[in-house]
Amino acid sequence: MNSAQKISISPHVVGRAVGEEFVILDLASGAYFGLDAVGADMWRLIESGKTLAEICDAVERDYDVARDVLEADARALLDDLAARGLIVLE
Repeated sequence: MNSAQKISISPHVVGRAVGEEFVILDLASGAYFGLDAVGADMWRLIESGKTLAEICDAVERDYDVARDVLEADARALLDDLAARGLIVLE
C-alpha cells in the first residue's frame, strides 16, 4: 500500500458509534468488529475519502505519536480491514 492510494469502505459494510464503542458491521457475513478511539477516527477519515497520508496527517495532529509508529499502525489496521473485505484499496 502506498501513502497516496485511495481507500474506500466496502459497499456491504457500515460503521457506527454505539455508546462508547465504534462498531463495524459486515452485512454480507453478519460479522462485526470493534475499533478503539483512534481506529474510529481513522474509519471516519476513510469514509471521507482520505488517503493513507491524509489519514496519518490528521491523526498526527490529534494524538501525540511518532510519525513512523503512526504509519506502521495505520498500515497494519488498513491491511487487516482490507484482508477482512471491510475496505477496498484502489
